[in-house]
Order: sequence, then C-alpha cells, then structure tokens
Amino acid sequence: MYAYLKGTLEEIAEDNIVVEVANIGYNVKVSTTTTEVLPGIGSEVKIYTYTLVREDSFSLYGFLTRDDLEIFKKLITVNGIGPKGGLAILSVMNADALRFAIMAGDAKSIAKAPGVGNKTAERVILDLRDKISFEDTLHGLGGPVEDAGSTLTGSAGTDNMMRKEAIEALVALGYSASDATSAVKKVEVTEDTTVESILKAALKHMF
Repeated sequence: MYAYLKGTLEEIAEDNIVVEVANIGYNVKVSTTTTEVLPGIGSEVKIYTYTLVREDSFSLYGFLTRDDLEIFKKLITVNGIGPKGGLAILSVMNADALRFAIMAGDAKSIAKAPGVGNKTAERVILDLRDKISFEDTLHGLGGPVEDAGSTLTGSAGTDNMMRKEAIEALVALGYSASDATSAVKKVEVTEDTTVESILKAALKHMF
C-alpha cells in the first residue's frame, strides 16, 4: 500500500519509530540496527515500508534502503519466519551479510537472531539460496574499490571474485560469514592485490 514514508522522525523506541507525514504520525516497526543509524529526533527521514494487513491489525515495517526491504520480503516467504522473525534476523546482520550467510550455508550466524533456532536458520538457507544471486551477495563488497577507481585487471568481476574467495577462506577458517564479509569489505583493493593479500588484510580486521 505504502511504498515509503518521507517526513519528520518524531519518536524512536527499541523496535518502533514514529514518522510524521502531513500531520499524521505513523507507527513503523523497525530492526534494532535501523534504530542505531537513524538521525536524531526532528530530522527528515525516508523509510521504505512493507504493509501487513490482518483481520485485527494493520502494521508497517520500515527500512532505510530498498535493499533491506527486498531481503525482508524474501525472508518472510520462508515458513516459520514472519515479519517479527525477519526483523529479528536483520537486527543481528545487515542485508549483505545475510545474503552471504545464505550462500555460504552459515546457519550459525542466522540463528543468532532472537527466536530463530538452528532448524529455522537452515530452512532460510534452503528456501532462499536459489533466490539470491552471486551478484546480489556481493552487493556491498565493491564500495572501497569503486571509490578508489581501481580494480584488479580493470574488472569489477575479477575484484568481486577475489573478495568472494577471501570470504570463503575466512569461513573455512571458522569465522562467521557475517564477520568475514564485514572484514573483507574494509580491505582496499589495488591493481597489485591478490586473494592472499586480501585475506591477510582482512584477518587484521578480525581482531
């Protein structure tokens, strides 16, 4: 029903915010990671929304990016993961980390979400693995490279492949997909970068 709300941030609670639009205050359920990065009370915000209508309720779920909204919509298609479970998962990992956890089969990281056990986490992986592309998984990994204007051999695809291999190596060493993704995202890639150098640099960010 609502694509997004753009208005004044009036209230921030642990899992709920109020956005005033045209003198109407909208209650919007959000993840704790969203509340942590919101601007201050009185600031203008744009919140992408998912509308849930039931016989006895009308609820809005909000996200700061379309990316988070899209991954949320995929999550709630999984049996046993309702909107509450979707927000819980996005409260312990961002969209990029979740995608890689799904691709890597890292149920342990997903199961850290409150109310989400190992079986449910495994179901998320099973149901969504075929719905998430490799390109989507690497959605946020190229930031430092694009900012620097450099990629290995002039190819963003080659750069992403090296990052993917480095993340997989970290996961194989026992690190969670979420932590591995976060560490690799911090590594700047130059024309002399190799998978080994990415791995070594990422390991420094793990401690």
